[in-house]
Amino acid sequence: MQDATRTLLENYYAAFNRSDWNAFLGMLTDDVIHDVNQGGREVGREAFKQFMERMNRCYAEQIADIVILPSTDGRRAAVEFTVLGQYLRTDEGLPEAKGQTYKLPGGAFFDIRGGKVARVTNYYNLQDWLEQVGGTVTRKGA
Repeated sequence: MQDATRTLLENYYAAFNRSDWNAFLGMLTDDVIHDVNQGGREVGREAFKQFMERMNRCYAEQIADIVILPSTDGRRAAVEFTVLGQYLRTDEGLPEAKGQTYKLPGGAFFDIRGGKVARVTNYYNLQDWLEQVGGTVTRKGA
């Protein structure tokens, strides 16, 4: 199970990096739980799809330096990575986008069910991102 979880998450990040959203979303359960960094909880593949559409309008990101740490039974995993990004369009409540680039350490926690991602909780340091793009936050969560 550990190997299957590692392969699933390798494929998840590979699909993300090549912007293959059909493959990416296909690795999620219908009722996937998405805990947004310093934000709320969204439930369902459609909600996740809408989140990704907003992200893709505002940001261009690649995930690098990926380290996947699955549990022995493969039901959970932690992933550490580096986000390499560019801020393309102003995201509501965040500083003005001017094409700023950023490099952030990040992490994610996963629940796996039936060979798919059932929960993903993402984390990066919002203050670090704000310092890199030169601004302040005007809304809770990002």
